Parts: sequence; C-alpha cells; structure tokens
Amino acid sequence: MRQIVLDTETTGLNPRTGDRVIEIGCVELFNRTLTGNNFHRYINPERDSEEGALAVHGLTTEFLSDKPKFDEIVQELRDYIQGAEVIIHNAPFDLGFLNHEFQRLGLPTFVSHCGGVIDTLVNAKEMHPGKRNSLDALCDRYGVSNAHRKLHGALLDAELLADVYLSMTRGQNTLSMEHEVEASGDGADLEAVPLGEIIVVAAAADELSLHDNVLLGLDKGVKGDCVWRNYSPKV
Repeated sequence: MRQIVLDTETTGLNPRTGDRVIEIGCVELFNRTLTGNNFHRYINPERDSEEGALAVHGLTTEFLSDKPKFDEIVQELRDYIQGAEVIIHNAPFDLGFLNHEFQRLGLPTFVSHCGGVIDTLVNAKEMHPGKRNSLDALCDRYGVSNAHRKLHGALLDAELLADVYLSMTRGQNTLSMEHEVEASGDGADLEAVPLGEIIVVAAAADELSLHDNVLLGLDKGVKGDCVWRNYSPKV
C-alpha cells in the first residue's frame, strides 16, 4: 500500500479570509517502509504571513518572494498524491487549505485525488483519551526525537509524523532506513534468518479467545473499536 504522510505551513488560520499555503512536505511510505521519494516545496503566497503564523514557521515574505506560486507546483503535487492514502495530523486544517487552493484553480478537490485519509489526531484521541495528543506530545510518548525541531517545517513535521504513525500502529520501520542488528541476551549478534525458514505457529482457539477478551476491554476503554481491530482477525 502506498501512503503519503503530509504536512503544510500557511500564512494564517483561515483560507476563507485569504490565507494561503506556503510550504508542503510529504513523506512516502510503501508497505510501511520509507522510500525516500519525498515531495517538498516552498510556495510564494503573494501576501504576508500573519504575525502568529510567522512566529510558528519563520518563513518570511522575503524568503518566499522568489518561490513558485501554487499554480506552478500543483500538477506535480497532483501526480505525486494520486491514489495514495494520505496521513495527516489534524487533517481538517490541512485539507481545508489544500481543497481551497485546488478550487481557486478550478480543479477537483485535493481529497478527490487521494485513495483515503487517515487523521492521526483522531486516532491518537481514541488511543489516549484525555491525554495531550499534539505532534510534540506524541513524539514524547512514542520516543521519537524532535530535539532538532526549533520551528515548524512541513517536511520535518511530516518526517516526525511518519515515525509517530509507524509507532502508533506498531510498525517496526523508522525514518532512518537502516536495519539495526538485533542482539541476543548474551550480547552476541543474531543472524538474520530468511523468511522462508521461519516457522509460524498458529494460535489455539483458547488463545484467540483470550486475545479477543483483551480487545473487548480495549474497545470499552476507547468507547469504540480499538486500533487493533484493524489488524486482528475476527474471532
């Protein structure tokens, strides 16, 4: 499955009052593996950023003045996201801006180009009710280092979110694209074993029943289907 983790920076909070997208950052995952095929563009919004927004992203009007306008990069973006499942933190904000930019150019909405949308903020609230679920809070919770993040940046935030998403959904891949050598209890390196030689032992009926009881408890905790329902066989 092809997934795109996406973030934007904008001149303000409301596209209906003239605010525009000034940066788009995308990270591509294929079957939960980082491909390195990222998309990153700065965009000239043809207006100043609001003071509060500028304090968040630090992208000045002067810096953006020689960057391409949205209509100059939109076809690249359309081709890049076409058919992919898009992962966004607080999706209504980014989608509202991107849909507005597409509609300004007389194009079908951004969402219509996607194969689906996952909002990690919604997922995080279901998994951690009553807790802080900002990107920074999730980085702390899942042990994703954001020490190098002084200001918000679309590509940097997309990279952090990709790592958080993989951790939230119990993925084993990280953004480093490197394989760590696993060590045994006595410190000796473990030899990699071909997948064909791995013996898979199916769970017994009583074990599946116990597992389902655990899921029922999680369902009750989140007042709905817990995230593991998406990855567990129905019993």
